[in-house]
Amino acid sequence: MKELRIIFMGTPDFAVATLKALVKEHYNVVAVITAPDKPAGRGRKLNQSAVKKYAMSNGLEVLQPANLKDPEFLEKLKSYHADIQVVVAFRMLPKLVWDMPKLGTFNLHASLLPDYRGAAPINWAIINGEHKTGVTTFFINEQIDTGAIIKQEVTNIPKDATAGELHDILMELGSRTVVETLQMIEQGKVQPIHQKEGEFNPAPKLNKEICRIQWNNPLEKVYNHIRGLSPYPGAWTILDNDGQQTEVKIYKANMIPEQHQLLPGSVVAAKKNLRVAVANGFLEITDLKMAGKRRMDAISLLNGYVFHRESKMF
Repeated sequence: MKELRIIFMGTPDFAVATLKALVKEHYNVVAVITAPDKPAGRGRKLNQSAVKKYAMSNGLEVLQPANLKDPEFLEKLKSYHADIQVVVAFRMLPKLVWDMPKLGTFNLHASLLPDYRGAAPINWAIINGEHKTGVTTFFINEQIDTGAIIKQEVTNIPKDATAGELHDILMELGSRTVVETLQMIEQGKVQPIHQKEGEFNPAPKLNKEICRIQWNNPLEKVYNHIRGLSPYPGAWTILDNDGQQTEVKIYKANMIPEQHQLLPGSVVAAKKNLRVAVANGFLEITDLKMAGKRRMDAISLLNGYVFHRESKMF
């Protein structure tokens, strides 16, 4: 086992890939910090985080503090005598925590900082039509995603990729980058680079209003919006079909550049395709979910649902 004493902090699947890589490379992970269990589903059964499930299945010690400033938690953290802390998809840490190890605390972020600082970098890179992105490891400081950069890796965003597909690409790239970052730290080869000042693309937390489709936007912008929110949290719209209004989530669509005279949001339904008009073409919807129904392909919907002539989405 390698000498560095590591505390790992993370919660979702994105973080599991990195923890797996540390275990595979025989790093000495002395403890894992993750979110408390949360009630989920109809039975409100307590749901464990993806990181907790993996850590426990590999015999790693797990802590789940509700409050990161709790004196008892801080004492326990200190007792591990960690050399370094590795953070992947966790929450903001107080200085008392990130300043504790002698070699500091570094974070993995799914963008090329300083671009796309914030909670949703993967989604915003696609929503904004980027062709390249990457991952960054950086030392944590007082402000979110502003610390000195240790290492960056660039990757192309595949044409037509959804946020879910890019998530998986960056998850694997990120896990390798964290291992390489630790190797640099072990060998004393780290030369942190301060982030540039200026205006950069932000990646704020997604909310319901951000996720609503604006049919007045150009074709490519609407298309990028849909794939940048797929599969989660999902781009949504309201379907007005003969006066009946239903919320619809759209997960996949194709761009059809075409001249027409229809108002944006007008629905054109045929036997085998479902199109919505935008200013410079149509979005052909291929994968969607009507409120109260399961997710399905458009052809399955068209087999059992009648769209009236004046149907529209807004």
